[in-house]
Amino acid sequence: MGDTRVMTTMALIGTGNWGKNLVRNYAGLRSARLKYCVDQDEKRLATLGAQYPDTEFTPDLDKVLADPEVEAIGIAASAVAHHPLGMRALAAGKHTYIEKPLALSTQQAAELVAEADKRNLRLMVGHLLLYHPAVTMLKQVIQSGELGDVYYIYSQRINLGIIRSDENALWSLAPHDISVALYLFDAMPTSVSARGATYIQRDADIEDVVFANVGFGDGRMLNLHISWLDPAKVRRITVVGSKKMAVFDDTESTEKLRIYDKGVEKPDYESYGDSLTLRYGDIHIPRLPMTEPLRLECEHFVECVAEGTRPLTDGASGLAVVQVLEAAQQSLKQNGAPVSIAAQ
Repeated sequence: MGDTRVMTTMALIGTGNWGKNLVRNYAGLRSARLKYCVDQDEKRLATLGAQYPDTEFTPDLDKVLADPEVEAIGIAASAVAHHPLGMRALAAGKHTYIEKPLALSTQQAAELVAEADKRNLRLMVGHLLLYHPAVTMLKQVIQSGELGDVYYIYSQRINLGIIRSDENALWSLAPHDISVALYLFDAMPTSVSARGATYIQRDADIEDVVFANVGFGDGRMLNLHISWLDPAKVRRITVVGSKKMAVFDDTESTEKLRIYDKGVEKPDYESYGDSLTLRYGDIHIPRLPMTEPLRLECEHFVECVAEGTRPLTDGASGLAVVQVLEAAQQSLKQNGAPVSIAAQ
């Protein structure tokens, strides 16, 4: 018997630095038909059009949105365009995938979520790391209780470039680590304090480096170091628990996740603090499947569209990350003053 699976017909808006990776993945899925790619750069359209002859590359967004065959839209345009393009796609009755961040304000993000809910459409956000096999494994390790009570998470996402002019380093880079922390903690933070500095684009007041502390109601904490002005590329998330600790280092070629059997042990009886003992145990490096996270993310979106299920990184999760980002931005402008994060 032949393959009888139903293919999801879709289109992609934006084929730039990151968009071209989405083109490659969606065009390679057996479960999807990438009918259109939309971009205003004619040279880019011509170059990619030669590589993917089964896809029509066009600057005409109206044509794409009006095509009844198109069931789903992926948006990888500039962050400032996420809200207007997302609203147009949803209004046209298309299931919609939007790269991170979902929008550049809580109000805009909430409007996208409400529009998708009103029309019973799937809305998914490109929080890529939640599809990374190392993060999936880390979530399982935490849920199993192997780390004990998770105390805090700290992350470094630094590099030299890419320097953007339409968003600062916080909005460009921090969504990755915030989305992971909210996923691992399975909770919404209550406050954030952030300080940053502008060195390159002073006239535009676009922060190149940001340090932020995100607090949760139960005392857990997330610390962020974000920069596109740094000599070394670091992509590391550390999770500290009462029993063990874990490090996810995405710059490692194979050994991306390490579990450290290290911690502080307290005696069962009351005593002075100097009776605490440090434990140094083995390091466990779990075997992870070598699957591209972006391919897993694209497959998940198409599956959710076909089956009518809610994405792991749905609109609500995108809204939560934007709430944290917006509060951090307010704190930046207030020279680090703590800003409360209101519950939705």
